[in-house]
Amino acid sequence: ATPVILKIILTDGSSQRLTLRSGLPASIDDLMVEVKKQCGLEGNFRLQFMDLMFGNEYLNLTSVSEIVDKGTLKIITVVSPVTEPQIFSPSSVCDYLSQSSGTDTLSSSESTSSRSAWLAVFHVPKFSYDAEIKLQQAHLAYLQNGTVLSPDPKLKSAILDGLVQEIVRYKVYVCDKEMEQVAQSLIKKHPCLTEKGSSTGCGGWKVSLKFKLSNYRTQLRKLGCPEVVVNSLKHKPPGKGSSAFGVKKAKRAEVNFCPAYSSETQESLEAIQKDLLLDVKKKDNRQVVKLKMEKTFAHRRQEVVRDAPMVANFMARWPALFEVREINAEFKRITTVPLQSKFLSQLDLHSYNLMKLFQQRGGQLAKRLQPIIAEMAEVSLTKVIFVTTNLNATAYNDIVRNCRNFHELTIEHFHRKSSSSTIYSG
Repeated sequence: ATPVILKIILTDGSSQRLTLRSGLPASIDDLMVEVKKQCGLEGNFRLQFMDLMFGNEYLNLTSVSEIVDKGTLKIITVVSPVTEPQIFSPSSVCDYLSQSSGTDTLSSSESTSSRSAWLAVFHVPKFSYDAEIKLQQAHLAYLQNGTVLSPDPKLKSAILDGLVQEIVRYKVYVCDKEMEQVAQSLIKKHPCLTEKGSSTGCGGWKVSLKFKLSNYRTQLRKLGCPEVVVNSLKHKPPGKGSSAFGVKKAKRAEVNFCPAYSSETQESLEAIQKDLLLDVKKKDNRQVVKLKMEKTFAHRRQEVVRDAPMVANFMARWPALFEVREINAEFKRITTVPLQSKFLSQLDLHSYNLMKLFQQRGGQLAKRLQPIIAEMAEVSLTKVIFVTTNLNATAYNDIVRNCRNFHELTIEHFHRKSSSSTIYSG
């Protein structure tokens, strides 16, 4: 291969030459390994290249094919957010082991767990210092002659421990597809760990991860993690004492499935629940109810997961939960997603296609849908904008601009509707 020489800009006033004696690497990850080695860099960064097509501006590097011999690359440092260290009580060991990575988490006033939603791309963490040295040496050997690494028991244990610690930041029960995702991410970041005897290259890692996570759940159960304790044999129905029967685990959207108590005990939270029965009957007591509902979230979730009460009984114990504001708040506490705004935004996104679908239906269903479609076409699809008859010029222009994308609404229609007290618009 023809050697390639590149100019690497480290900072505004510092740069150096990078020599690739074997030519360009196969991937950007391999290139970044070489940049770290020759430039002595640490930490996270990304690369930009000088693009001649755009007046020598620097653009993000997305493929090694964008690099030319004697070209210029620029180092862009990626700064990770710094989080304050936290101290957890023994009863919240699950929360300690599942500290959030900072995506889609609740605010501190609302959150009673530090779990995060499972990511579309699993992040492989850094392992212990000696493990990273061994992996770096194995990676260089892999680049030179394609030799894969057969890790010794100590290295393999360190890798599995690191992956399990990262997994439990999101959930303690992982499905087969998610475990496959973790194993694939591992060999993608460390191709020297690819298994030649496996059709996927990571079948052995996937099996080892399953056993490692299962053993780790045993440790969590002994420590009193509620998400694992709820599936212990003593909580199974009589005559069905199998570890595989009725496993209770988070569904796809559930992030805070069964959080641990933080600073309260079961007795103190039960006392707050009884106070709530009186608080909901008082006038102008919304803020007090809100704070107490946030405080009792873990107690309420454990009751739902462990006992699966009937709706009528649960409503009698938690009447405040069945108010609109508390439904939205509870949904966000469980999933970290705002219910109402998310629903309306998705309705806005899909409403036009839904209208087209309704209009194409035939038969008896079409006859029932026709008056509904006609009314929706008249008042538009989703939002209601309240206006007065005395619109100023700015408000008029804003509303017309918002309505411009909807073919049902003409300017004449706008004038006709603006004479009333309401305008229905998309």
